[in-house]
Amino acid sequence: MTEQHPSRHVFRTSQLEEADGPGHNPTENRTMGEIIAARFSRRGFLKGSMAATAISATVSPFALLAADEARAQDAVEGSAFSFPEVEAGVDADHHVAQGYDADILLRWGDKVFADAPDFDPKNQSEAAQERQFGYNNDFVGFIPLDGADDRGLLVVNHEYTNEHLMFPGIVTVEDGKIAVAEATEARVDIEMAAHGGTVIEIRKVDGKWQPVLDGALNRRITAKTPMEICGPATGHARMQTAADPTGTRVLGTINNCAGGVTPWGTYIMAEENIHGYFTGALPEGHREAENYKRMGIPEDSYAWGRFHDRFDIGKEPNEPNRFGWIVEVDVMDPTSTPRKRTALGRFKHEGAASALAKDGRVVFYLGDDERFDYVYKFVTAGRYNPDDRAANLDLLDEGTLYVARFDEDGSFVWLPLVHGQGPLTAENGFESQADVLIETRRAADLLGATPMDRPEDIEPNAETGRAYVMLTNNTKREEANAANPRVENAFGHIIEILEDGGDLAATQGTWEILLQCGDPSVAEVGATFSTATTANGWFGMPDNCAIDSDGRLWVSTDGNSPKDTGRTDGLWAVDVEGAARGTSRLFYRVPVGAEMCGPCPTPDLTTFFVAVQHPGDGGEDWEGHGRPSYYEDLSTRWPDFRDDMPVRPAVVAITKQGGGRIG
Repeated sequence: MTEQHPSRHVFRTSQLEEADGPGHNPTENRTMGEIIAARFSRRGFLKGSMAATAISATVSPFALLAADEARAQDAVEGSAFSFPEVEAGVDADHHVAQGYDADILLRWGDKVFADAPDFDPKNQSEAAQERQFGYNNDFVGFIPLDGADDRGLLVVNHEYTNEHLMFPGIVTVEDGKIAVAEATEARVDIEMAAHGGTVIEIRKVDGKWQPVLDGALNRRITAKTPMEICGPATGHARMQTAADPTGTRVLGTINNCAGGVTPWGTYIMAEENIHGYFTGALPEGHREAENYKRMGIPEDSYAWGRFHDRFDIGKEPNEPNRFGWIVEVDVMDPTSTPRKRTALGRFKHEGAASALAKDGRVVFYLGDDERFDYVYKFVTAGRYNPDDRAANLDLLDEGTLYVARFDEDGSFVWLPLVHGQGPLTAENGFESQADVLIETRRAADLLGATPMDRPEDIEPNAETGRAYVMLTNNTKREEANAANPRVENAFGHIIEILEDGGDLAATQGTWEILLQCGDPSVAEVGATFSTATTANGWFGMPDNCAIDSDGRLWVSTDGNSPKDTGRTDGLWAVDVEGAARGTSRLFYRVPVGAEMCGPCPTPDLTTFFVAVQHPGDGGEDWEGHGRPSYYEDLSTRWPDFRDDMPVRPAVVAITKQGGGRIG
């Protein structure tokens, strides 16, 4: 997830100042911090298969025991990783571990089609952007073609746009803060074309990846691409608009953050911070008022509603109900209509990683990225058929959506969001399953789900029955507890869950904290990295993650800043097993101002694709620049480092020099 910055207004002063929404959960459900505090206050550490952690200590007892054992050997011995660690820090360039290459594969404005125009930042147009790589690449997925290791489709989400970094001549600086000129329709249309996603064929040539511009499957998806509404909310009155009285068709997808690739090879886009795109006011007494309040709508960070009526809720009051969904794209047919799969619920989706349950059903893990919101899971009703791709293409229209309740005894329960069960009835305003899914957050509130500290990416491991939940931070925590010795949980933590019987489709299991993040050398932070973790190896604000084909965990971050942590965001390798559990080491770091997204290892582990988002943002926090960064006065011109080119978000392909497996 990336912080949203209002166009035409003042931008952030620190990356730790979250703007993902103020936190709209009105319930008094026990928060995860309270549950953790209650759980750990009764004993110094836990025993069992998920290892031990005493959260109130600066370093966990398990880490100390592991370190004691390791002293008789080599502190790195037992780790699943072996690479020279990158030195943490801040500068204008990116850095990868010694012995590896980090090559720019695709940048904002690069051609996606052979006949696309060359990128001209001073003469941008909607028509050109629709044929070029979009802005702020977030999720990256790789789908091999014909089973090849050196050829496949790269699928990339384009989350949002930064006007002040994109367009020349629109910024003024007042009292050390950036002000952006009033939006124009032409500029808005370029932004809409820069949203969405890219599907593009890539291949290895002489050991290096490159795009195939004449690839038959290449495609751009934007905020204006026609899409089909599928699943239980299809055609519902709350999905109908003047432009679409059937409630079955919608234009575009927006603010796609982390996503996923299904076992049958489709591309999953996850709509996250949709609230910032809407303006206007609902008519007095409109039934969607509480629904939209729970989602933070409207915020009007963008000016789209000034030029496109569907983003003005006073003119199209149901339009926001058509966003906040999971979108599935059949990448093997570039003429196919993307489908919004309403069975997976409507909220601020971060990620949609999936894996097979023991009985062949498909399980998706979903985070709702806002302070005090929830962790979800969707289990398909049907089973995956590896021999019939067509039979899998509608699996996401039927199944059960669950929300998690974490209990202080170390157990958790998946609560089904099913109309007619428990409080999800007409008496509480849910006339059908469509209502439950349109108001997923309110339904989860009533079920007593556990409010979390910004759940972002969640990655399952079908081999172990475990999943890893990235909880980025929550600076609105007002009371310290044993789990969070700081008043504000500025650095976040990672929870490891174990499904009953190791089956991802189970409806209960146990949970443990893998890491509490932050600088372990500062006692009051309460970080729990192992003592084998170096000064370069710790991180804060876990965001996206990946489990590679060897079952190893990689974590990328969003929020490390020069001012607050003395380092940029990056990609860290984290041990989850054995004596090295809780050990982290830095593999790759991004340029100043950027967020680390992706990450995506290829199945053969010879390449790691990562996405560098909004480089050059917030230059006032770095002494190397010391003032706001914008198009004419940038803190970095990565990756081109040319005076005639702005800073450009990009996807990077990391490979080992001379070949071989990553890490």
